[in-house]
Amino acid sequence: MCTVRILLTADMHVEIWSDVVCPWCYVGKRRFEAALAEFAHRESVEVHWRSFELDTTATSAVPGDGDSYADRLGRKYGLPTAESHRMLDGMTETGASVGLRFDFTAAVPANTFDAHQLLHLAAEHGLQSQVKERLLAAHFTQGRPVGDRATLVELGAESGLPGDLVHTALSDQRYAAAVRADQAAAADLGISGVPFFVIDARYGVSGAQPSDLLLRALTQAWEESTEQVPVVVPGTSDTEPVEVCGPDGCPI
Repeated sequence: MCTVRILLTADMHVEIWSDVVCPWCYVGKRRFEAALAEFAHRESVEVHWRSFELDTTATSAVPGDGDSYADRLGRKYGLPTAESHRMLDGMTETGASVGLRFDFTAAVPANTFDAHQLLHLAAEHGLQSQVKERLLAAHFTQGRPVGDRATLVELGAESGLPGDLVHTALSDQRYAAAVRADQAAAADLGISGVPFFVIDARYGVSGAQPSDLLLRALTQAWEESTEQVPVVVPGTSDTEPVEVCGPDGCPI
């Protein structure tokens, strides 16, 4: 645990740094949604999804191209195949506990820079939440290549964005600077793993915390919005384990 001081206004802004190929980010999204549903002031909360690439050098693939998720996991951590499958089975069970159906056998490697640009476009049209969910589902449950621009055009259109607008925005890299700005902000905040939740730019929660802890964080922040007081932030100590994905991978 660590202690920070916050001073919040009447409206609450929650920024969430995450990637669309991060399993803990998907779990964290569901847990946050559960917390928000129980939060008495949820109508006053604005959620903004911020860009974080787990691997800026990742190469996008197409379905059926390359080795399996378990093979990639084993190679990264030096694990035997059986252990990789055991870890993925555990992650699948965790996903199921919050209503997600992970299909790691279908997941396609992807560079997510363009996907994050799509999310910035979606934010300008009030569709960021829908597009974020669509991208996560496409990668983790449907095996769609979210690093492929044609696929991103389709996913954007399925979420309510004009396909030609998505195509143009990605072609001219209109939101590249916005993605890099999010990543620079994450570095300034010391964010090295995702998901990472920031409330009103003052109050940070690291990892896919249980929904009751996220609800407690929202409630504490709201209740202390009129005065400056110490607030304990869960999941940010060096000794307390947090469920995050980072540049070195996901400890799933």
